[in-house]
Amino acid sequence: MSHKIITIARQFGSGGHEIGEKLSKKLDIPLYDRCLVEMAAEKMGISPISVEEVDETALHSFLSTYRVPKQPNDVTGYGLPLNDSTYLTQTALIQALAKEGPCIIVGRCADYILRDHSALIDVFLCADTEDRIARIMKRYKVPRKDAASAVRHTDSRRRNYYENYTKQTWGNIESHQILLNVSKLGIERTVNLICGLYESGVFDK
Repeated sequence: MSHKIITIARQFGSGGHEIGEKLSKKLDIPLYDRCLVEMAAEKMGISPISVEEVDETALHSFLSTYRVPKQPNDVTGYGLPLNDSTYLTQTALIQALAKEGPCIIVGRCADYILRDHSALIDVFLCADTEDRIARIMKRYKVPRKDAASAVRHTDSRRRNYYENYTKQTWGNIESHQILLNVSKLGIERTVNLICGLYESGVFDK
């Protein structure tokens, strides 16, 4: 029987990181989120990027300004644009972590990378726009105008990142097993629902 893996794709401001943290504590399994950025950077021999400031959207935007890394890395070698090399490095890391045991992975196209894992629980989180703006305003202490802009642009970048590497539609039910609206359910109910699915045996194979 394969161990279960939870992947969480999410709209910006929908509470994906908080939900991932709560799931990790409740199920007592590791969470891999922003740490994957630093793990990939270390693997590739580039400067670590702040965990608090960067996710796959900013990483993709930042790295796409570079063409080819000066040094090869032990995953992808030499000659790839740095953004593609980063994606492939994170892919290798995600696959390796998934083999180690049950875990939760947020973002980084993990649902697509692990699509052949026999006990995958693939969740996409969305929320009402106003709720997401309010969450970003509170979290980052920014005015509404800046929060609304961040929601719009980050969603666009996440969509582009996901669709570029997976050739599937981000946030579409045909691309994900489960779509949950956090505005309707709330954080705790969303966590409990995912925990229930994890413990139900439905995804045991």
